[in-house]
Amino acid sequence: SLKVEKEHTNSLKKIGIISMLAIILHNIPEGIITFMVTGINLNLGIKLVIAISLHNIPLGIMITSTLYESNNSKKKTILILIAIALSTLIGGALMFLLSSIINNVVRGILLSITLGMIIYIILFELLSEMITIKNKKITILGIIVGVGIFLLTLFFE
Repeated sequence: SLKVEKEHTNSLKKIGIISMLAIILHNIPEGIITFMVTGINLNLGIKLVIAISLHNIPLGIMITSTLYESNNSKKKTILILIAIALSTLIGGALMFLLSSIINNVVRGILLSITLGMIIYIILFELLSEMITIKNKKITILGIIVGVGIFLLTLFFE
């Protein structure tokens, strides 16, 4: 029915917006950490950039699909993706400008807030959306592949 479809669209829009904000707030500390690590050890910084890039691919796909499905605007979706992509760069620039002010306590607070937002999205938004998906086999397969990729990355330290 039209009402159910509208509720689904609103749910996707909410998930997309919350995810976008959480990832922007997540990417800023990521940029800070990338800047710090690269300044200390270039080789480790390059590995960190590759790891961050790889973990942002599924997040970008999720945000793109939910936002595009809810607003059907390629232009708006691309602008949002650009904002998300630039947020890591902004974090690095902030660290460059504020490196003498930001201490470990501030870094810990930023990362804790970010982690809390990601956990909220997973438990209260994505999990409820996954339950309504008709093809549960693909969802389960996706989770298994994601966990498998994560486990494989542990060997490339």
